[in-house]
Amino acid sequence: MGMDRDEERGCRELLGSLAAKRIKEESKRLLQELDGYVPTLGVVRLGERGEQLSYERGAMKRMEQFGLKAKQFLFPEDVSEPDFFEAFRKINRNPSIDGILLLKPLPPQIRANLADEAIDPDKDLDGISPVNISRVFAGEERGFAPCTAEAVIETLKAYHIPIEGRRAVVVGRSLVVGRTLAMLLLKENATVTICHTQTGDLPAECQKAEILAVAAGRPRLIDESCVSQGCVVLDVGINVDQNGMLCGDVDEIGVRKKAGALTPVPGGIGAVTTSVLAKHLLIAAKRLREL
Repeated sequence: MGMDRDEERGCRELLGSLAAKRIKEESKRLLQELDGYVPTLGVVRLGERGEQLSYERGAMKRMEQFGLKAKQFLFPEDVSEPDFFEAFRKINRNPSIDGILLLKPLPPQIRANLADEAIDPDKDLDGISPVNISRVFAGEERGFAPCTAEAVIETLKAYHIPIEGRRAVVVGRSLVVGRTLAMLLLKENATVTICHTQTGDLPAECQKAEILAVAAGRPRLIDESCVSQGCVVLDVGINVDQNGMLCGDVDEIGVRKKAGALTPVPGGIGAVTTSVLAKHLLIAAKRLREL
């Protein structure tokens, strides 16, 4: 059975392209403030994993679109931990590199916690260092939040969706997205609840939301039973279902019947993330030049 056309029209599609355009305009101003200096992103990749190659291509393309530079630092997947960290320290100290993107997951012989601790917080554009995580949770302006979490906030602002005073529910508790996004929503004066796959009566908790952000990593976890009428739904998930189709953490067809607005997958939050990365690079370069 097809979707009712009136119901479909009632759900606004929040495309990432609008937020990306808004960030690009802001980035033009930041670039002008650098008086001709063009910042360079250092992309660090270990191995040849498909999802990392895809994100790397997107990031490199975005830097070019924003008039920025990017340099790759590639390592074999079986690189030893001592060799990697020796090279990584040199990248950190390289004055021609203004920001670093360390692609994850790392191979098993490289301890991820040591890599997080090793990255220069002022060049850590994706907010993986403990210093930046602490800054974000403390509400400090200097901290770089993970790009995906910040992309959710940028999308809401691009569409002029009020956050202050709203009831927000975040489904997902990872440090990279869920918990950090909750902190960013709190900073915008939302009242925030964090849920996850083990939450008792998840639909009932989600129905309380005026803003529902889903980052649980479970294909189509959230269906129309979880959504209140008119809720703004932000789908952060990127999954491949049992039929090999790309999908989010939200059952898009069902949720559209009740939601007031929804980010699609693909074309939603994922399309904003690399633009946030470019903006972070410009901010990092400006701060480093002011030291």
